[in-house]
Amino acid sequence: PVYELFAIRYAMREARRSDHFIGGDPHDGPMPMDYFLWVAKGDGRAVVIDAGFTAKVAAQRKRTFLRCPIDALALVGVDAADVKDVILTHLHYDHVGNFHRFPVAQFHLQEPEIHYAVGRYMRYQKLAHSFEVDDVIGIVRLNYARRVHLYNGKVDLLPGITLHPAHGHSAGLQFVRVHTQRGWVVVASDVTHFYENMETERPFTTAFHIGEMLEGFDKLRAAAPTPQHIVPGHDPEVMRRYPAPRPELEGIVVRLDVAPNQ
Repeated sequence: PVYELFAIRYAMREARRSDHFIGGDPHDGPMPMDYFLWVAKGDGRAVVIDAGFTAKVAAQRKRTFLRCPIDALALVGVDAADVKDVILTHLHYDHVGNFHRFPVAQFHLQEPEIHYAVGRYMRYQKLAHSFEVDDVIGIVRLNYARRVHLYNGKVDLLPGITLHPAHGHSAGLQFVRVHTQRGWVVVASDVTHFYENMETERPFTTAFHIGEMLEGFDKLRAAAPTPQHIVPGHDPEVMRRYPAPRPELEGIVVRLDVAPNQ
């Protein structure tokens, strides 16, 4: 199947270059961060990748909340009430926070991630701060309700959609490969937050295992036909490189199933 693939920008925060690279950056300056969720449409289905965070969490964490990401699904013709599959790349607050808005969906997650989120490392604020306890509990409850599928390794989830573990930023992080009209597009999520993390092999500052983060860059490259087929998880550059589906969605939604302009 050939999927349409969209990125929806729902929040942002002002930040500096030194916030995004382990060891800082010798040329420090402004480097904002965007927050996305992604949608693959095709073969009679819509698959949502990640679930964003809520306005309440945005206020608590001092993020600029631009729009509800779940309501924004309507901009690409998707109703959360009808979505049957949600891929969770990991359980950090900005990727899982609206799980409760998908009443019939099955959720797809790498099993090491749920163990990490409820395990011994959550005693340490340096690692625990990336999670919201209520989100984690919610996913545990959904697992008891038989709505969470836990994987250990690469998965051919659906025809044209594959899941690939790439731990490091989190203990059970995965990225998603989607077959589109321009070939396989790799939705990296937080395997690389920015193009520059991967291009310069300087990992992001939130890290569980730095060595695995570096290996994650290699896994992205191996899964993509070219570097131009890799889409980072938080880079505002994504909104500049890819076109909006319609003029009125400029700065809100872009199409990833067409070639970038650079």
